Amino acid sequence: MTTEASNNVVLPDDTSLLAFYRDMNVPERRTFWACATGWALDGMDFMIYPLVVGTIIAMWHVDAGMAGLAGTTTLLASAVGGWIAGYMCDRIGRVLTLQITIIWFAVFSLVCAFVQNFEQLLIARTILGLGFGGEWAAGAVLIGETIRPQYRGRAVGSVQSGWAVGWGLAVLTQALLFSIMPAEQAWRWMFAVGVVPALLVFYLRRYVEEPAVAVETRARQKATGDRPAIWEIFSGPMLKTTILASLVTTGCQGGYYAVTFWVPRFLTTERHLSIVSSTGYLAALIIGSFIGYLVGAWLADRIGRRNLFLIFSLGAIALVLLYTQVEFTNQVLWILGFPLGFFASGYFSGMGAFLTELYPTRLRGSGQGFCYNFGRGIGALFPFLVGYLSETTTLANAIAIFAVGAYVLFFVAAYALPETRGRVLTAGA
Repeated sequence: MTTEASNNVVLPDDTSLLAFYRDMNVPERRTFWACATGWALDGMDFMIYPLVVGTIIAMWHVDAGMAGLAGTTTLLASAVGGWIAGYMCDRIGRVLTLQITIIWFAVFSLVCAFVQNFEQLLIARTILGLGFGGEWAAGAVLIGETIRPQYRGRAVGSVQSGWAVGWGLAVLTQALLFSIMPAEQAWRWMFAVGVVPALLVFYLRRYVEEPAVAVETRARQKATGDRPAIWEIFSGPMLKTTILASLVTTGCQGGYYAVTFWVPRFLTTERHLSIVSSTGYLAALIIGSFIGYLVGAWLADRIGRRNLFLIFSLGAIALVLLYTQVEFTNQVLWILGFPLGFFASGYFSGMGAFLTELYPTRLRGSGQGFCYNFGRGIGALFPFLVGYLSETTTLANAIAIFAVGAYVLFFVAAYALPETRGRVLTAGA
């Protein structure tokens, strides 16, 4: 049962977290699991590098700024890849684009396992970023258009929780490999595991269908010759939306990367934990992140996308300051990992649905792909800047400065955008 609030907005009667899954049809469930699995494997691939960065620094005598640069170039390339993939979604389809991007980042993760110096690793990670950014763009549009409007926030948000699962898989893989083999070999096997996502393509090809609204829109464009231009999202009334949405994604991703990229290093240096013993601290962060995604998915449909962003950005600011600036014992720091992961991740659950609903169908791939990955590209500077600043101050201070600044931007830009909860997607809009 749903309540129709206006001609183009549908609100749910059943606001429970799992209502969307109980009411799914077969195509919706197949798309849901395909996108959730893809996002989990995407998260695993990305988080491998932050987990092995300490080994890279020690083995090749790379300073923290240069080590952060490899994370930055991956994200910068992902911004380009996401925009290109978003445009491809509008031209060749969501499902085909998703397949291409998954194969791309899986293959180049395997390439990273065979590099012989830091320069080669930097190049391989940068090229990998093109597929990494493209996978989110294609998957987010696909799931956003497949799920009905009254469930979109919870479904897309639950897909987002797959990132925490992938992060957890990366940490477990690290704990296992670094326990059974020397660090000089273990980091290579970490990257080799990143080829696993390629197997998902077989499922996509067989079971996942293109959303009907996208098929209808492309058929109409082909008949009329009215193909969207890649620059159309910067014209007319779309310009303001694109600018503000890009600032929202810059703030939310800049803060997230400033925290998650350097926390493993923070624990092993300033908190003097070993790689293996830090696993429990990262586990608290990851569990908090996973719960945050699920709660954020529920809140996205319950209180709206914008309110979710405002509440969680304020919570993230408070937790970052507590985690990095207050001299707690390691036991207290372990406890704080849960709420830090909760607030520093949960807002992502509303982002995919929010961007899907901001743009008309003919521009959805381009708009969503550009905005999210513009934010990822600018946010990509944060791992490098945190690493660079940590050469002159503590790593804790560097994390706090950039993370808090990013979350303030997130709050302000989100406040300036409209609420989109329950918006109906049509082929003509």
